[in-house]
Amino acid sequence: MPTPIIDTHLHLVYRERFSYPWLGDVTPLNRDFTLETYRPQAEAAGIAQSIHMEVDVVEADQLRETDFVTSLGGSVVAAIASCRPESRDFPAQLEKLAQNPKVKGLRRILHTSPDELSQAPLFTANLQRLAAHRLSFDLCVLARQLPQALRIARACPEVQFILDHCGVPAVKERALDPWRVDIAALAAEPNVACKISGVVAYAEQNWTVDDLRPFVEHVIESFGWDRVVWGSDWPVCTLIADLGRWVAATRAIIAGESASNQAKLLNGNARRIYRLN
Repeated sequence: MPTPIIDTHLHLVYRERFSYPWLGDVTPLNRDFTLETYRPQAEAAGIAQSIHMEVDVVEADQLRETDFVTSLGGSVVAAIASCRPESRDFPAQLEKLAQNPKVKGLRRILHTSPDELSQAPLFTANLQRLAAHRLSFDLCVLARQLPQALRIARACPEVQFILDHCGVPAVKERALDPWRVDIAALAAEPNVACKISGVVAYAEQNWTVDDLRPFVEHVIESFGWDRVVWGSDWPVCTLIADLGRWVAATRAIIAGESASNQAKLLNGNARRIYRLN
């Protein structure tokens, strides 16, 4: 029986409830992606539980999105909430989010934000507050921004960070460098883990497992089997591959590893790093 999976990166889109300005620029994704649509695909792929990842709704909808997804129940066991660490209002926002036991971490989209946003002293000072609440922070940066992510992680040594999407490498261009060096540098920080997610969305339409393999294997080699988790990035992954094909590719890449290591990546590390009950 295949090892069950915890999907640490599920996006749900409910346009009648929330506003997603960025969807206007991504026509194939500019529609609803509901739990009812995701659930049968996830079950068929061997996904047992999921963590909802914030979907960059407008700021006025952030808390409402978090309240909604954490009320879904069932296989959606936790959420990573949207936040604004660059704001002086962040402490109040954090206190509200920390009261929700299903909120396990926070994220602020950085790969589409000005570089200086995350490098301001207020940003890291606010992130340092997460440690007291045992909340993690997902780093969503472009490959060229990995040195910035490194500075953030070093400035907040008591905070658990998870790098999303393998650091967004240029899979289509097979650009392993300088991405490899920057990944290794970030992996040297003990408070950083990495998410095997997203890479399929950056591949060619006719991608193969071997196109993804060097990127996934370098992340695992750099971080080790105790600091990697898996995420679908559904529905973004559907731009290139359906959920089942992405899961199958992941299983193919790690097929030669021990059952213990496979279980760490697919579910065990997620339980520990995101503090799932």
